[in-house]
Amino acid sequence: MDKRFAWIAPVLVSALLLGGCATTQTSGGGGGPHPSAAGSAAFRQAADLARSGAQLTGQARAENVRKIQQLLQGLDNPTLSKETGALPVGDPLYPYAGKLMADRGLALPRPFDRATAWNFEAAQRPPADRDGYRPPVKLAVLLPLSGPLAVAAAPVRDGLLAGYYGESRRRPEIQFIDTTGTPAGALAAYGKAQQAGADFVVGPLGRDEVGAVFGQPSLPVPLLALNRGSSEPPATAVGFSLAPEDDGIGAADYLFQREHKQVLVIRGQDDNATRAATAFAEHFTELGGNVTQTIAVADAPPDMLAALTAAASQGVDAVFLSIKGSTARVLAPQLAMSGLAGKARVGSSQLTQGTGKAEEDRVLDGIIYPTEAWTARGVEGLPAASSVASTLPTARGGAARLFAFGFDAWQLTAYLEKLSLGANATLRGATGVLSLDGFGNVQRAPAWATFSGGRPTPIAEGG
Repeated sequence: MDKRFAWIAPVLVSALLLGGCATTQTSGGGGGPHPSAAGSAAFRQAADLARSGAQLTGQARAENVRKIQQLLQGLDNPTLSKETGALPVGDPLYPYAGKLMADRGLALPRPFDRATAWNFEAAQRPPADRDGYRPPVKLAVLLPLSGPLAVAAAPVRDGLLAGYYGESRRRPEIQFIDTTGTPAGALAAYGKAQQAGADFVVGPLGRDEVGAVFGQPSLPVPLLALNRGSSEPPATAVGFSLAPEDDGIGAADYLFQREHKQVLVIRGQDDNATRAATAFAEHFTELGGNVTQTIAVADAPPDMLAALTAAASQGVDAVFLSIKGSTARVLAPQLAMSGLAGKARVGSSQLTQGTGKAEEDRVLDGIIYPTEAWTARGVEGLPAASSVASTLPTARGGAARLFAFGFDAWQLTAYLEKLSLGANATLRGATGVLSLDGFGNVQRAPAWATFSGGRPTPIAEGG
């Protein structure tokens, strides 16, 4: 391990007294009317599009994917389950159909086909423990330890090391390599990891860095990227992120699973708000819901009552708020007066920005937003968030989210084989319940919280 980080071991071991390991579990469900001939025909059409579109790129590929998703969305659960189970191994439709099954809470008939690309046996790892724990032999972590992204990298690094030093079983040799926060630096760091004999790589962290690495002709050393790239992860890579898009996708799942089908979206004008709102609309539509209208607002919005009242008349049964808490405080009374007071209101994680004074935040009571499992209800392997924050500055305030993210990055290095080879395996992480889709993306079901008396309050699981 890099001597520059030798200090972290005694700090984390003595201060945190970490222990334990992650657990995995399976889930599934089903129900609905009997399969129909029309549904089977739509499934076959989607399968033809998936096979013919395998070589498409750019806009043509995006349009082909949209058509596949539309065809699958119209299927009832029994038809979707039956037809997906009949697909041969390696069929290009399986990742799409399997992802929709997972979104609907249906049990997958078999693991996603990407698992064969990992070849964990070739890494010479010892056999997995009974719970699936099978970490690498030599781990390289690529982070921007210098440059403008270094501040964000510090809590990720410390969260990863908290999990690493908290594990009492076999741990890999670990090496940190500086990417400098640039695409060229990320590529050089990956090359250094390969030359050093790493059998698994975590990182890089920046979006541009990840895009550069994903764009390489091949990635001989399997990699867990810590952000979204400009394309789907290559065959030997997995993407894990806390991107704004994940907030939107999570909120869409939350509302649709609770039978809300007509949603008004209110978003801020910054990049994070726009990305979360766009992802919400796309995923909610994929699930079969309808976005009645999207309203963009400034951080200090003017009187929006007339616009909100008009929007409320469109049969809205829920509102998605991709805005900061300071903006939501201004809009909340207007939402109530517009006729939306009794509707479900779900925000992005931005909702906590600009909050912290209970007397001012009471107006946000009842708005639900995604949060980390660790800060909401605790997680096995880490002490309470307040306890860690009292010892480590990198686990305080907004940094706690990145600390939890780093902890989960460590967990994924050890349990990725379990998630890859298990048809319905999940991992209870610090950021939420983690699973792996057929495109190489870690899916994260967050914990949820609300404001009560102006104070953040966790919601019981399933609440």
